Amino acid sequence: MKLPGRDVMARQADEHLTGARVKLPKAIVEHPLRQVAQRLMMALGVLALTVLIVWLDRDGYRDNKDVDVSLLDAVYYATVTLSTTGYGDIVPVTDAARLINVFVVTPLRVVFLIILIGTTLEALAERTREEWRQKRWRSALREHTVVVGFGTKGRSALETLRATGLKQERVVVIDPSDKVIEAANAEGLTGVLGDATRSDVLLRAEVQKARQIIVATQRDDTAVLVTLTARQLNRGAKIVAAVREEENAPLLRQSGADAVITSASAAGRLLGLSVLSPSAGTVLEGLIQQGTGLDLVERPVTKAEVGRSVRETHDLVVSVLRGHRLIGYDDPEASPLQLTDRVITIVRANSTAPSNTGSPGGRSVPRGE
Repeated sequence: MKLPGRDVMARQADEHLTGARVKLPKAIVEHPLRQVAQRLMMALGVLALTVLIVWLDRDGYRDNKDVDVSLLDAVYYATVTLSTTGYGDIVPVTDAARLINVFVVTPLRVVFLIILIGTTLEALAERTREEWRQKRWRSALREHTVVVGFGTKGRSALETLRATGLKQERVVVIDPSDKVIEAANAEGLTGVLGDATRSDVLLRAEVQKARQIIVATQRDDTAVLVTLTARQLNRGAKIVAAVREEENAPLLRQSGADAVITSASAAGRLLGLSVLSPSAGTVLEGLIQQGTGLDLVERPVTKAEVGRSVRETHDLVVSVLRGHRLIGYDDPEASPLQLTDRVITIVRANSTAPSNTGSPGGRSVPRGE
């Protein structure tokens, strides 16, 4: 859902910088020292060529001091000429020498200067190219995923989404750490450096056009502020947030989160279950880890399953989503299945069950992908 005026707000955020900035992934370039060494060798090569030209045509030059032009004089003349200093103590006197200066030495002087100021020119070109890339990126970005916080939780959530087919160019990572953003860029992800509790930082990530937002910050109070701000900017996005303490979960839901995961309680329950039944803990851990063992996926009901009981499907159905209501598999209202229903099923990772919808690997893509 796109709210009116958000594009204007995004442009205003660009005009008033607050330290946040977008970092698009870049191609691998040569080491700066190697680039400097290459330019130095090129400059020395141009200088040597000019010295050779002057030395071979030394009879066409006159030195105001001793008339004859030596090799040292040729080096001196080439140096002051290429640097545009030109003291006038050594000058071309023949027509041939002057023509060579016009058509050969002058172009070499231009090349020499370009090499010397190449770093500045490259910086200007890089800035222009980066601005163009960001403009094109903003105009093309739609229905993407924003990950706030690229720590362990954020990375794991993104790995799960990417395992179901989410493309990396449709992901934007927000984090206040420059090193974290550089790590995201190294993985081919676009990063926004800044505090996600600020609306201008979220606007730089085009959160107003996002389809889903994952809030995986380190602090619960930060998660609440990010969720509240993101919901104000985008009323239609699906927001999933993580908190450490269960008592903060209701506050996150009130702030606009569609789903809240309590990391500390979830880890504690998994530990307790593993103590009571190690095998059950292993199965549950396999369900959590996408692509290994068993997977918990959500998919639409197929035409062949319409009118059947949940026990008559090819997959193991654990819940039925009917509208906004989640119905357990053992609830009499879950059957018969309707065409508009979605089912949450347990399938073997990379299974090829006939009821799947033909997504990569034979697995259905969860809703929201």
